[in-house]
This record gives sequence, structure tokens and C-alpha cells, in this order.
Amino acid sequence: MIDRLVVVAIGGNSLIPDPGNPQIEQQWDAVRETCRHIADMTADGWHVIVTHGNGPQVGYILNRAEIAKREAGVHDVPLDLVVADTQGSIGYMLQQGLDNSLRRVGMNHTVATIITQMRVDPNDPAFDHPDKPIGGFMSREEAADAQALGWQVMEDAGRGWRRVVASPKPLSVNEINAIQALVLSGYIIIVCGGGGVPVVRNEVGSLRGIAAVIDKDHASSLLAQTLRADLLLVSTGVEKVCLNFNTPQEQELDTVTLLEARNYLEEGHFARGSMYPKIEAAIDFVHNGGPRAIITNPVNLTRALHGETGTHVVPGGHG
Repeated sequence: MIDRLVVVAIGGNSLIPDPGNPQIEQQWDAVRETCRHIADMTADGWHVIVTHGNGPQVGYILNRAEIAKREAGVHDVPLDLVVADTQGSIGYMLQQGLDNSLRRVGMNHTVATIITQMRVDPNDPAFDHPDKPIGGFMSREEAADAQALGWQVMEDAGRGWRRVVASPKPLSVNEINAIQALVLSGYIIIVCGGGGVPVVRNEVGSLRGIAAVIDKDHASSLLAQTLRADLLLVSTGVEKVCLNFNTPQEQELDTVTLLEARNYLEEGHFARGSMYPKIEAAIDFVHNGGPRAIITNPVNLTRALHGETGTHVVPGGHG
């Protein structure tokens, strides 16, 4: 038997405290802080599966590749390989941070990262309408320069301009049998990094990567549903979800029912490049049998588990 099962989805942006100066040591600090809270969750009786985003990190790798291509004539880096690269690098950081944090609370768990492939539909309409932000924020002028390079860009929730790529919906987790076996054996695993590497099956049934980035919140929700997790916990940049965010009418949400969450989504309260996929993932999880989903920031993970903060999405049609 395992403890209560929680899928913790860590935002890629939450691992970069200062987007204007994305130094690797700052990322390490953010990883270690997040891992301390995950270790506390483990000590509190939760069996944790960790997923993570990679939007900024993918963008940085592609930027470096663009510079190298112009100056040194090196080859392009396919997007599926970039996603796999970030699964390895961020997974390594989380593995090390969790191992150290678990020892701090007197626990000795093996932590492992699985390079995860997520099957998608090659005819998903997302391929015709790229809208998944990656990389750092740009000014309008920088965005124009990026377009001249052939990039597709869009404004991201009023915070600046970012490069966008296709983001198809995940259909299944290719390594699900291995994930289930490791969970049942007591391992703490890091999976579906960056939403997983998007793959399709060709006409003879073989897997191949495809140029896209899967939203990590959708992937995490699918994983949590497949494993029948007790909780989906989405870690992001704010303590609570808000209506009318960054306006004088801003209103924090504590506990919202499934119906209320759907209504807020349909009313356009959440930006598509920001909170929209997190609310959508929480709705999908609860709608398909999940008892509860919570959205909060890394420093409040433990408090949110105890019902002290965060936005909780629960079944039902009334407040």
C-alpha cells in the first residue's frame, strides 16, 4: 500500500525568480526551496509524484541554438530533443534537491527521473494555431526582431511578448506502466517534465517526436487521473487564483466548486498563457473523479495542503 497520492506540478517560471536575470544559481535556490516543501509533504504522509514545466528553459536553449547557428554554423536543435534535454536537466536538479531535503526531515527515499513521452494527435488543431509561450519576455521591438527570424510571437497576459509554439493536448503517457511500478515500489519520481516529449505514431505504428510543447498542467492532470491520485497540486507564481487579476477589483478565490470554476473560465477571467491552463487542468481532474485540486505558490504548498491557503477546486455546483 502507498500513502495518499499527490501529483505536484511545478511551473517552469516559478523556478526562475528573476526572469530579467535568469542565473543558474537562482534556479538552484528556487528548486531547493520548492523541494523543502515537497519533503515536508512526504513527511506528512503524502506519496509525491513531481511534474514540472519548462517554458522559459526551452526558450533559452532555442535562443542559444539560434545564436550558435548564425555564428558557428551548427545544426538546429529539434524541439522534441529540447524538451527531452530539459527533462534531464530540471529532473537532475529536482532529484538532488529532493534527496537532500528528504534527508533533512529524516527520510531516505530513492528519487528518480523518467524521460517521459506523451502521445498526441498529429491532427490536433493546436498545430495550426500555436499559442504556448516559451522563453523569456520580450519588448515589442524585440518581438518584431524575433518575427523577422521566423518565430511566431504573441503578448503573454500583459507581461510582455514571448515566442509561441504548438501545444497539442496529451492523449496518453507512454511510460505509464513503468511509472505505476515505481510508485507502487515506493519511489519518488519526477515525470512528464515540460509536459512530456510530444510524440505521434506513424503509419506503421512507430513513435516519433513532433515539434511542439505540451502544457505541463494538462499533462499533470492526465497523469493524476490515470493514477487515480488523491490530489492535483499545481505550483505557480501566486498564492491564490484571482478574479480581475491586477485590477482594483481583484478578488482572491479560496474554495470554488467545479461549476463555479467552469463559469469563471468561460467568463474570460484567466489569461490563456498564464492561469487558464491551470484552471482547465484542475477542472479536468475534478470532473473525472479527482477529489480536489489546489493551486498555490511554492512557499505555500504545505499550508495549502492543510487548508490554510491556496485556491481549492472541489466537486459540486454550489459554493
